[in-house]
Amino acid sequence: MIELQNVNKTYIVGDSPLRALRDVSISVGEGEYLSVMGPSGSGKSTLLNMIGLLDRPDSGSYLLDNIHTESLPEEQRARLRGEQIGFIFQSFHLVNRLTTLENIELPMMLAGIALSERRAAATEVLAQVGLEAWSGHHPNQLSGGQLQRVAIARAIVMKPRILLADEPTGNLDQASGKEIISVLENLNAEGITLLVVTHDLNLGQRAHRQIRMVDGTVEADIKSESLFGPEKQTGAEHVPG
Repeated sequence: MIELQNVNKTYIVGDSPLRALRDVSISVGEGEYLSVMGPSGSGKSTLLNMIGLLDRPDSGSYLLDNIHTESLPEEQRARLRGEQIGFIFQSFHLVNRLTTLENIELPMMLAGIALSERRAAATEVLAQVGLEAWSGHHPNQLSGGQLQRVAIARAIVMKPRILLADEPTGNLDQASGKEIISVLENLNAEGITLLVVTHDLNLGQRAHRQIRMVDGTVEADIKSESLFGPEKQTGAEHVPG
């Protein structure tokens, strides 16, 4: 489904090059649940942006369903992104003047989908994340956990096959974070491929497969049972950074 082959990405920061990804090669199958961990600056978010078609590699290739995406025109990449991929960010990115339902409808509105169809779809996913009673509320009337649920509903309203979450619990208290993890894992259980970038080892260890990044490289790509034994699972909390 997803295959990165020897992907490199360098940014220029001031006058200096910053190698964000160095010969990264990973494959992700349909329906997998991965966490991407590592210290700040290790390339986690760059990897997620690459997979989400928000960025292009300087060299190497990215195949999505055997399609070489790195050479596609931006219009085709945008269409693939809209049809296949949902994004969840730490800071929610909701529009304050729109209601909960309208925020969820936004991707469908931008895609030119008729009001009746997008209203029905938004109502359906609103129920899926347990926020039916808040459909008419605005973002400033919702808690952090509720805001993230709205962001999740917006991310899945177009029925993506891939869900990318960048620090989805980073701005939440512990109870709200657990609720969001439950929602995401339920979506994965329904068949959505889930990739979560996180500093939180307790969240990262829940994934079926964990990728550990250091200095733009994949240091480890291991199944949960192999990467952490029972003693480490109970004691670890956060990756420094």
